[in-house]
Amino acid sequence: MARLFGTDGVRGEANLELTPELAYYLGRAAALYFGNRGTEKPQILIGRDTRISGPMFISALAAGVCSAGGHAVIAGVIPTPAIAYLAKKHKMAAGIVVSASHNPFGDNGIKFFGGDGYKLPDEVEDEIEKVVHRIAEDDDFYRPSGSLVGSLNYKKELLKEYIDYVLSTTDVRLDGMKIVLDCANGAAYEAMPTILRTLGAELTVIHDAPDGVNINDNCGSTHLESLIRTVKEQGADIGVAHDGDADRCLCVDEKGNIIDGDRMLVLCGHALKDKGELPNNTIVTTVMANIGFHKAVKAAGCRAEITKVGDRYVLEEMRAHGYTLGGEQSGHIIFGNLATTGDGLITALQVMGVLKKSGGPASKLTAMMKSYPQLLVNVEVKTKDDWEENAAICAAIEAEEKLLGDNGRILVRPSGTEPLIRVMAEGPEQGQLEEICQRIADTVRAELG
Repeated sequence: MARLFGTDGVRGEANLELTPELAYYLGRAAALYFGNRGTEKPQILIGRDTRISGPMFISALAAGVCSAGGHAVIAGVIPTPAIAYLAKKHKMAAGIVVSASHNPFGDNGIKFFGGDGYKLPDEVEDEIEKVVHRIAEDDDFYRPSGSLVGSLNYKKELLKEYIDYVLSTTDVRLDGMKIVLDCANGAAYEAMPTILRTLGAELTVIHDAPDGVNINDNCGSTHLESLIRTVKEQGADIGVAHDGDADRCLCVDEKGNIIDGDRMLVLCGHALKDKGELPNNTIVTTVMANIGFHKAVKAAGCRAEITKVGDRYVLEEMRAHGYTLGGEQSGHIIFGNLATTGDGLITALQVMGVLKKSGGPASKLTAMMKSYPQLLVNVEVKTKDDWEENAAICAAIEAEEKLLGDNGRILVRPSGTEPLIRVMAEGPEQGQLEEICQRIADTVRAELG
């Protein structure tokens, strides 16, 4: 069995790569690991997004948890960050989310949070994986019976607890603000409209009718076209789009300009600095941050710490040094004083709070940062293994870096969740970037496709 855990849990095409049998093993392994190998009866909180395969995996996970003596608490359809918050609040042993985030509906995933609300470190995932392998080899490995069998409880009221918490993270009313909200037909479809209406927003909601197969389908934070169009049609002050599991968000201003994660970090970092709430005036970001982000951060009197791609690495840097703001260009933003993981709902409220207090249009705030052209090309490959050792790919990258010189940069990396190599180039001229990315992508495709 290949390594199960990627950069964000276990993912794959539902019922083919990620099977209910594997979900059952993962549930059993989690109950055994967090229950100290059967000496305790751990409570494990489980939630999901709106994919058609979600109930199947919830059932399999719960069966696995109960079969190993654990207690499965089912929260139903709920944003990913809610599981992190509620697991910690209710002193659960762990939380499990069934979601493939921004991926198409046919994919799904299983990711874990510890009882502290944080994503599991690699070494804990490795330990759980060892238990999965043991179970796969011996299906009778620790199989309790009688009163030692675990139980299952449905607690859909937990969603309201999370909604109440998100509301408590802002002191800014949104009365008089016209907002368009895109729920991606995903996990935020109930919570976020409730939150914004409670705060007094004049709200238009789109893509809030999940049917199991329309999650992320030409909507949400990866497909902003309909949000931009609706913001312009409605004359809205701002638009907000979540992804399928609502751990991220992107915004658009009243003119339809995209407010990505880089801009949100600049906006919120500047506001926190002015309030004296940005430790060491530092914002944590990844290697994908735009050159314009670094210039804007410096102009605001702040500094940036850089990590590799992945919100877990951003969070590790934040926790290691006591920083309270970090995130990714994709819209995964972590407010360390408010959440233990990226929370798209909290992020949206923080951005709108800055906008409301400024009294100006969103476009005035987005002008704080000038974006340099940045092009990302995804190349589908058969394998991502050892791509960095491929002589032809390395030569292609080196040649294009020499061509670009000091005017920009090239970043080539594997996707953590999909069979893709991502080729990114950044510089002053879009046409040149297109040519550079295409040449590198052609080489990657020829070598690995």
